[in-house]
Amino acid sequence: MNKLNILYEDNHIIVVEKKANILSQGDRTGDKDLLTMVKEYIKEKYNKPGNVYIGLVHRLDRPVGGIMVFAKTSKAASRLSKQIQDKKFKKTYLAIINGIIPSGNGEFKDYLKKQPNGNTIVSEDGKLSILNYQVLQRNSKKQKTLVEIDLKTGRHHQIRVQFSSRGYPLCGDNRYGIKDNTQIALYAYKLEFTHPTTKENMIFKINPPKKDYWTLFTL
Repeated sequence: MNKLNILYEDNHIIVVEKKANILSQGDRTGDKDLLTMVKEYIKEKYNKPGNVYIGLVHRLDRPVGGIMVFAKTSKAASRLSKQIQDKKFKKTYLAIINGIIPSGNGEFKDYLKKQPNGNTIVSEDGKLSILNYQVLQRNSKKQKTLVEIDLKTGRHHQIRVQFSSRGYPLCGDNRYGIKDNTQIALYAYKLEFTHPTTKENMIFKINPPKKDYWTLFTL
């Protein structure tokens, strides 16, 4: 069984790191996914018979690593889902951008539309998509910029498309940027939400693995 990096666990939720290139949930490829891995972990740890309930309340794209929370009860799942609907569930990303972004921070607003081929484009008849970014470091020698991204809406490939459409594709983004056979430099490094039962404010942070483009900056 794949070893899970568990950041937190109680009777209601489990917070884990999704490694890059692992699916959030199963798809037609049949490849191993994080949801199944969490179910197997719970089943084995607590010696549970039959099916184990684990609620998937949010996802990360397959190439993207970072923090995910799963619900261990249906009540926790519905309460977490409501926080997402009410914009009270906050995911913050780190990304490394091709090029030097001159402004220290900014907001991107676009209308994005998912195409039948799986790509997302900027389109007038798309859905409103908003993110805020802050420049953390610049590497002038390598012409790269490290940014922190506060995602206000969770559209398909939103971060990748919004930066790429402005001439700043993410490093390692083979779909919207330059093919270079490295892992995409996008990582969901911080997660904030209210505990579905105790109402405690929960904040989790984890840095991306120190390899590929991440070695160009101090984290």
